[in-house]
Amino acid sequence: MKIRNALLALASPFALAVSAFPACAQDTAPQQNAAPEAVDEDEIVVTAQLREQSPIEVPFALTAYKGEFLQDMGITEFDKLGQFVPGFDVQNQSPNNPGFVMRGITSDSGSAFNEPRVSVFQDGVSISKSRGSYVELFDLDRVEIAKGPQSTLYGRGALIGAVNLVQNKADPYNGYGYIYAEGGDHGRYRVDGTFNLPLGGDLGLRVATRIKERDGYVDNLLGGPDYNGIKSEAVRGSVRWAPGALTFDLIGNYEHDQATGTSFKSIAYNPTDPTTGAVIGDRGRNSGAALVASPGFEGGRPLGLDRDVWGVTGIANYEFSSTLSLNAIGSYREFNGIEIFDADGISLPVLTAAEDARGDQTMGTLRLTYSDDRLTAFAGGTYFKENGLQRTPAQFDERLALARLTNTLNGGGAIPGRPASDPAPLGFFANTAFTGQLLQGVIANATGLTIPQVAALVLPTAQAQAIAANLKSAHRETSTNFASTESWDLFGDVSFKVTDRFELGAGIRWSHDDKSTGFAASVTNGRSILGGFIGALSQPAATRAALLQALAAPGAANIPPSAGYPVPLFGLGLQPSGTNGQRTDQGLTDSGFTWRATARYELTPDANLYANYARGRRPEILSVGAPSAPGGAPKFSVLPSETVDSYEAGIKTALANRTLFADGAFFYYHYSNFQTTEQQGTLFVTVNAGRAESYGFEGQLTWKPTDWVDVFGTYAYNHSRFSAGAREGNHFRLSPDHSASFGVALKVPAGPVKLDFTPSVTWQSNVFFDDDNDLPALQTGNLIPDTVQDETQKGYALVDLRLGVETANGRWRLQGFVTNLFDQNYIKDAGNTGDSLGLPTFIAGEPRMIGAALSLKIGGR
Repeated sequence: MKIRNALLALASPFALAVSAFPACAQDTAPQQNAAPEAVDEDEIVVTAQLREQSPIEVPFALTAYKGEFLQDMGITEFDKLGQFVPGFDVQNQSPNNPGFVMRGITSDSGSAFNEPRVSVFQDGVSISKSRGSYVELFDLDRVEIAKGPQSTLYGRGALIGAVNLVQNKADPYNGYGYIYAEGGDHGRYRVDGTFNLPLGGDLGLRVATRIKERDGYVDNLLGGPDYNGIKSEAVRGSVRWAPGALTFDLIGNYEHDQATGTSFKSIAYNPTDPTTGAVIGDRGRNSGAALVASPGFEGGRPLGLDRDVWGVTGIANYEFSSTLSLNAIGSYREFNGIEIFDADGISLPVLTAAEDARGDQTMGTLRLTYSDDRLTAFAGGTYFKENGLQRTPAQFDERLALARLTNTLNGGGAIPGRPASDPAPLGFFANTAFTGQLLQGVIANATGLTIPQVAALVLPTAQAQAIAANLKSAHRETSTNFASTESWDLFGDVSFKVTDRFELGAGIRWSHDDKSTGFAASVTNGRSILGGFIGALSQPAATRAALLQALAAPGAANIPPSAGYPVPLFGLGLQPSGTNGQRTDQGLTDSGFTWRATARYELTPDANLYANYARGRRPEILSVGAPSAPGGAPKFSVLPSETVDSYEAGIKTALANRTLFADGAFFYYHYSNFQTTEQQGTLFVTVNAGRAESYGFEGQLTWKPTDWVDVFGTYAYNHSRFSAGAREGNHFRLSPDHSASFGVALKVPAGPVKLDFTPSVTWQSNVFFDDDNDLPALQTGNLIPDTVQDETQKGYALVDLRLGVETANGRWRLQGFVTNLFDQNYIKDAGNTGDSLGLPTFIAGEPRMIGAALSLKIGGR
């Protein structure tokens, strides 16, 4: 990665320091063209309605934080940000696999054909595709989180809300330099650097970078890197040209992420040494794990993630007059990442899986805006094109998978006194006498599997052992889904002050999509013997006997199908398509409208009531899955557009001489054609779950009683439930009914310095990790049904603490911090791919972490 190394070298903090400080030293000199200062620098200005406003004037629930708040709170990633935003939660399994949750709705699918429900933007550019949306939060002017359907303002992906990262732009008139360095336990370090350099002639350059690393926090009991470690390198370069009425920004972002293996840990089995079978850990959800990648899988890649995300954006604004302006945005973006994970959660290589996700996105928007004292209106259009694929290879040890199917991973009594919770050594499963008996046991009692009952069949011992001898220690198969979308949007929005206090607004957007979805699946090193064995059991007696006899032939895994050997290329987790990997594509055209209507009444200049109605729409999806039989055609299905009708009313206030800002919102949503994920065998399939509803309340406040005290707090109640079908009454996944945050930031003058002390606490109630709420009755389609409801997380609170000292002018700052002060145990996720094998896995949350940081700031932002 020579380009990456060059960029990071260019933006290294030390180079930034040397380059920036001379320019920053000039910041005290008067600048003839400098932009005017804000009237009150403590109040934030937002552009959630595509124009500058105070948050109190926006007629929907909105949370906005300045970049300084993120710095002060140590918020560098979305999951931490979500803890301080009512109605917004972010699950971070890894940078490649986030879940954005807005008012109960989760957007996290990695399938190339799926559509987002929560839009994520960088300066108005959609980065919403799940596998490329989780980016580092650094050198931001502010972040805005808009709740409720926002398609009119943000586009086709904002079914239930939008997050907009407003990045700091280059300043042509003022120099600025910033260096931040921190270190801590778990091998933690982070270095941020920013410099802004005026180049003259209304031209400015800004470069910002972040390099961070942290070791894993779940012990690797087999040696090697601990699990859930991270390493990220990010750089952003921007240029601004501002000659009078025109402002043009060119922004480039690049990020490279690496992560050690995610701690997908089974709690049904103790961690063991795969060679000796010795127990080396316990079944605690947050304790050490023993995970492995199957030998030779994906060229021998280790567990973990390797991801690149980059993009270039151009933004132009031209003011024809004080009332008329034109905005144009053009962007191109790419992401690619591959993640290897131990899907079974134990030290034996039952199932190793990977996700290889890639995509590119091209977007262009043109918007004309008119604004005067009473009327604000804009109209425009957006072009969006996206190409992507998701490749999901998997490798099974068929002997171990057979043992799991028969619940004999501990040796099934062949090792005297060995508990069911302790897997036997790997070498034990090479014994064909043992695995042959397991095959005979499957036929004798097939009621534990989701295959038809087998009656009046006896498998001779010699034949059973011959089939067992063919079971593969490394059966490989893969599937790839492809998607391409070309979309055109036309939109318009108007807000009109009927009186000085009463404002009405309305907006509409029309979207047209031309889509194609493709699919290919293959077995890559011969047929699955275990898959063929299971498939044979559901066949008529004569066919079944012939297949079983064929599977007993020496080398049966690699004999090509022929007239003399008419045995299909069976898969185990999925069945190959067509001629073993043949790709099939279908197309879909979809169009639809979304709209909104708002009303705002100004009780006083510092208090506003508002109400709104909005229709959100997730475009139709052309879903695809693997064939039901070897060599069959992929199964395409069109899922109707998911729609939501949203009703919201609230109040926003600025009290106590504008030192106390508080607002609250009540909302009700009604969903039709709610799309969810259902597990079928070892596959996850998107299905239509019918109707659902959500209602609740969100509140937030900030209070500055004195110059040295800031108080902030949030609370959200969200009752999100399915209202039809088999899931009726179930909670939405990853959606707590209650969540809250509270904090105090004290900056007390003490002579030539200021002492700062910032305690904060975040809390959430119980959550489920799947829409089936881990109910056994809804998991009968799994290869091995799940009969225990244990994939939940009870309510918990996290306490953070920051203590520091800074110079009176804010130039130098030294700070110590601790996160998760009381070392609260919790999990981020449960279930996952292993659930299909009766091996649900659990991902531990971060324990207590301690560190210290030093920063230097010169000049204005």
